[in-house]
Amino acid sequence: MTVYPEVDYLAIGHASLDLTPSGSVPGGTVTYAARVAQALGLRVAVVTSVASDLDLESAFPGIAVENVATATTTTFENTYADGRRQQKIFTVASLIQRKHVPPAWIRAPIVHLGPIANEIDPSMINLFSNSIVGLTPQGWLRRWDESGQVASSEWPEANDTLPMAAAVILSKEDLNDPSVLQVYRERARLLVLTEQAGGCTVHCRGESRHFPAPPVIEVNPTGSGDSFAAAYFIRLYQTRGNPWDSAEFANRVAAASVTQETIEDKIVAISKVVDSG
Repeated sequence: MTVYPEVDYLAIGHASLDLTPSGSVPGGTVTYAARVAQALGLRVAVVTSVASDLDLESAFPGIAVENVATATTTTFENTYADGRRQQKIFTVASLIQRKHVPPAWIRAPIVHLGPIANEIDPSMINLFSNSIVGLTPQGWLRRWDESGQVASSEWPEANDTLPMAAAVILSKEDLNDPSVLQVYRERARLLVLTEQAGGCTVHCRGESRHFPAPPVIEVNPTGSGDSFAAAYFIRLYQTRGNPWDSAEFANRVAAASVTQETIEDKIVAISKVVDSG
């Protein structure tokens, strides 16, 4: 019988293999978010789906993982040009369903639903009645063609899903039509739009505030949005719902992330942000 540890932060979604010029590296929202949550001192667990080509122990050191069996790991190639990311997807792992979440983790204080390839049933949000549920819905907002080229798309379940979340974090590049942002703002209780080096804009209770990002030298932006999200959800929980303080803190974490190349070095840089308060 599996014994599941108590957790403070539960991240759900595909870990991925990201193809880089130097080889494949672990990626995906849950990979970065879980590591950041761990660096912030939380007990972390992950529900994901990867094949044997991704080493879970090295991707999630010291983190409890529930893995859904699959024949292939979700695999992406990310390229950047003029500050914009272009993605290609090669393979996709198994769907993650409500039945895959261990009952012991359903009451985690913070739950982060982080789909990257439309792999999570949106109705899963109803499973967590005693949690702060944060959404980074980019994986519900993307589709890909036969060649694997990824593009933004509509999100049919948005009207039902957005009101159930404590906070929703999107980036500009997630939106296929900028006008849909107003629709999402009306449905979400708290929505944050990230703007890469431009910082973020928080929309909450009819008020919008922009928070500029700290100026840094960018080395590798991969994972910065996921790091931002984890930091935001955690600070939102710790401050009992302060959306403005959470944005300032998350900006600092994301800024530290982009100054480093590897996930290990990113976590070291983020830990220094935490230590400095």
